[in-house]
Amino acid sequence: MKVVFVVAQKDFRDEELFVPKELLSSKGIDCVVASKNKGNHKGMLGATIDSKLNLNEVDNSFDAIVFVGGSGAQEYFNDPEAQGLAIKYRDMGKIIAAICIAPSILANAGVLWGKKATCFPSESKNLKKNGAIYTNKPIEVDNNIITAQGPMVAKKFGEYLAHSLGKN
Repeated sequence: MKVVFVVAQKDFRDEELFVPKELLSSKGIDCVVASKNKGNHKGMLGATIDSKLNLNEVDNSFDAIVFVGGSGAQEYFNDPEAQGLAIKYRDMGKIIAAICIAPSILANAGVLWGKKATCFPSESKNLKKNGAIYTNKPIEVDNNIITAQGPMVAKKFGEYLAHSLGKN
């Protein structure tokens, strides 16, 4: 199993990456980090991560794609590559996950149309505007789409991802 985490080049939310990534890795799932550009990226709380892939290098070999939140995730709200990945993974029936403000990436790509979803409250209007059924739950699962509100549910988000990948 392989999962790709998409992070902002700066100001991704540390817990929203590291907590689910470590949980999945502990279950034997290969986790790779991608960003707009390869290299070292800094989280809002100061942690750093090296992304191994550019967005345009993310291929079909991953079982799931996870969009990490944090204020930096706004760089992907209208990014054609990020939206294209969300659409591609939806069309392949693979798991798509997003936490905090990152569900707006999915909403803007049209992936949440008619789907139950949640996000950090500041993005709820955008989800509704783009056809999502906003539930305001800490975590929402609608078939292969997992959305979560923020860092306070990062561990539970990781557990839902693991469960969806058949790794309880």
